Amino acid sequence: MPQSPNYHRHIGPFSATMLIAGSMIGSGIFIVPAEMIRIGGTGGFLLAAWGFTALLTLLGAHSYGELAGMFPGAGGQFVYLRESYGRLAAFLYGWAVFTIIETGALAAVTMAFGKFLGGFLPWISETRYLAGPWEVRAFEAVPGIVVGPYHLGLTPARAAAIAVIVVLSAANAYGARIGVWIQNVFTVAKLGSLAALILVGLLAAAPAHADPVIPRGADAALPFLAAVLVAQSGSLFSSDAWNSITFIAAEVRDPRRSIPLALLAAPVMVLGLYLLANLIYLRVLGVGGIASAPADRVGTATLHALFGPRGDSAMTVAILVSTFGCANGLVLAGSRLYQTMAADGLFFRGAAELNRNGVPARAMAYQAAWASLLTLTGTYAQLLEYCMVAATLFYVLTVAGIFVLRRRRPELPRPVRILAYPLPPILYLAGACAFIGALLMHRPSFSWPGIVLVLLGIPFYALMARRPSPRD
Repeated sequence: MPQSPNYHRHIGPFSATMLIAGSMIGSGIFIVPAEMIRIGGTGGFLLAAWGFTALLTLLGAHSYGELAGMFPGAGGQFVYLRESYGRLAAFLYGWAVFTIIETGALAAVTMAFGKFLGGFLPWISETRYLAGPWEVRAFEAVPGIVVGPYHLGLTPARAAAIAVIVVLSAANAYGARIGVWIQNVFTVAKLGSLAALILVGLLAAAPAHADPVIPRGADAALPFLAAVLVAQSGSLFSSDAWNSITFIAAEVRDPRRSIPLALLAAPVMVLGLYLLANLIYLRVLGVGGIASAPADRVGTATLHALFGPRGDSAMTVAILVSTFGCANGLVLAGSRLYQTMAADGLFFRGAAELNRNGVPARAMAYQAAWASLLTLTGTYAQLLEYCMVAATLFYVLTVAGIFVLRRRRPELPRPVRILAYPLPPILYLAGACAFIGALLMHRPSFSWPGIVLVLLGIPFYALMARRPSPRD
């Protein structure tokens, strides 16, 4: 597989693992349990939903190990889809990543950073507008599908989010070593923060709490299995980006060994901490306390229950560290995908170039510009929903591609093979398709627009495909 001669393989197994772990851990684990409890209503439901997330993520990551061993170059999932189905499927994935999946996640994570920064700097507000607001009322695009509302404009919190995107993009443009160093430092810090939360929650005397009436959401009447699937929109988002290392495979030493190892080690570590963190939330707050946490800030409410106002400050710092490190991982990984697309003739031509530091700086700039525009929408929840249905759709196609490649291209070297094949990919496909189906049925306003965004890429592909591919 052709590779750019300017990429340098200097990322080892530890840094590869930290990239995945750091990209997975953002602000979600400290927030989404509140909505999940309001859907299911019990602690058992909360743990079952996170257990399903852990199982689904590990099955997907294990399946990707075979693909990573077959195609150890830059671009990751884009390359897997191109080799399985052709350029259209690969382009639609890259289109979705650029328009909503990666940039939407980057916008959502940095918006969370800006909101929590306001806890220390009150003038960084999400309610005071520096420009705007320009209101876009909710409208029914088609019967049953409501889009919006949107409160467009620039607030100090959104300006802080944009500043984080710009600063991290500029730092990463000076070389992958800098980006990897930032990732390692912040990932170790956030793993330590989560571990400290769990340890303190286990050792401290749990405060007595009475479970008040739980505020229930619109999904509370769903059957148990449907409720677990709908709740995945939060937990899967909090566990996403486990495939990020595949985008920068061209910079990983011994990628056929290091990447499958990282794809196993990082999700096991992160999801284990997530499950323990939810146990601590239940121990300290109880079901009612989680469901009624102010602004859904469950992690903050937990430390406040244990330490008072000092706990609030400690959790705010932890979330700032967590979201900053997560944003760095997204900046680092996404740009390599766009560079691969451009080298294949399916993105802006300038994005194919690497700067003198061996970094796709132009691709990074395009990513930063679009993610910054998305922050101006201020729609954290809708960005989350749009991200997950689109991302999971392409996870399904990629894992299904394993069967396609085994049938059509059995001669390809497979240094890593799926254990107990074909059970893991089959189980993943069943679970992921059930999740997509549940969102399409029970949350159509959030899920169908994500599918439409993917399909909007088809006319753009028609324009891009007219240009000859450098690989042809």
